[in-house]
Amino acid sequence: MTVAIRRTLCVLLMCTASGAYADVAQSPARQPTIEVSAAAARAEASAREIERLAERLVREFGVVGLGVSIVYADSVLLERGFGVVQAGRTETVEADTAFRLASLSKAFAGTLAAQLVDEGALSWDTRVADHLPAFRLANADAALNTTTADLLSHTVGLGFHTFDRELEGNEPYPVLASRLGEAPMLCPDGRCYAYQNIAFSLIGDLAFAVTGDFYSHLVEKKIFHPLGMYGATYGREGLESSASWARPHVMSGGRFIGLRPKENYYRVPPAAGVNASAADMSQWLLAQMGRHPEVLSPELLATIQKPRVETPSEIRAVPWRRERLRSAHYALGWRVYDYAGEKLVFHGGAVQGYRAAIGFLPERGFGIAILSNCECRLPSALLPMALDSALGLPRTDWLELDKQPRRRRR
Repeated sequence: MTVAIRRTLCVLLMCTASGAYADVAQSPARQPTIEVSAAAARAEASAREIERLAERLVREFGVVGLGVSIVYADSVLLERGFGVVQAGRTETVEADTAFRLASLSKAFAGTLAAQLVDEGALSWDTRVADHLPAFRLANADAALNTTTADLLSHTVGLGFHTFDRELEGNEPYPVLASRLGEAPMLCPDGRCYAYQNIAFSLIGDLAFAVTGDFYSHLVEKKIFHPLGMYGATYGREGLESSASWARPHVMSGGRFIGLRPKENYYRVPPAAGVNASAADMSQWLLAQMGRHPEVLSPELLATIQKPRVETPSEIRAVPWRRERLRSAHYALGWRVYDYAGEKLVFHGGAVQGYRAAIGFLPERGFGIAILSNCECRLPSALLPMALDSALGLPRTDWLELDKQPRRRRR
């Protein structure tokens, strides 16, 4: 058990200075104290189980590298790396090794927008066209009425992943953004949900228009630095200049091979541009659960984590979601699920050679982030394993390691 958790348990159980327990009969909070203490113990047990499982994924199942963070209340329970930064080499992944976050970047965009709203530079009802006059959609009325909140909740009205294929084909983001008026509308009034990267990233142009400062710089000075996320950066240059960074890997010929990170999704920084380490993600989790109110206020967090549009297809995506989720919504850069009756704030991310997932239970103060540098499915199942353990739910082996082929890392 970590020192921080021992101290937390001691306070919660009213330890005396000598370490003995005080007369709990004198305290009117006896039962809540016991329940909170049990939750802390479950969180600690969850962290230890995830640590063991992560070690197995690297040792026995060929996962190249992982960065994992688990937090509870004000404490960091697990913050470390597993495996190596590049297959065939010996440099190990550490807590400060940088990975690409892919679409986990979207929550930073929602958070920055909320800060700009608090400062009066924007409002959630600000019309995009008022500041970006070149913005077009096939439906002129929908374009005129598209707001800041619409961009961040994927309710612009375009079809799913509009122009992502072209972005992957190396067409520049400004060209694709200028062509949104050519794209078919999924719903003419612009109010239905359809996940975007190009349209979502207009929030960066909007932020520049109202502040005169570049989007990535705004995030750095308003989020990264105040939260102590000193290893977090934007772009391929930022990743490759990190003291330690995880190379991406794809499967070829039955083994993972390392590549250079692709540039394409770095061209949409709000949607997919952030790099960060397990250490950085610990601070991000704590901040999103209200532990840094001087940077992110409770009111701000409530706004960006409030469900806005239903996303029922999310429930059917993978086994743990089919079993555990009762509802699914998108907020402002975050997904919000009902996980076995608990509010779960979540996002996943994937680009070539990297996979990432983050989830936290704001009412329980428990959160986990998982970063990997290979196109491997198994690490994402660590998230529901951790949540189940922290909630005291019956154990379900979402990893199903007994069904997986052993593939030792080379």
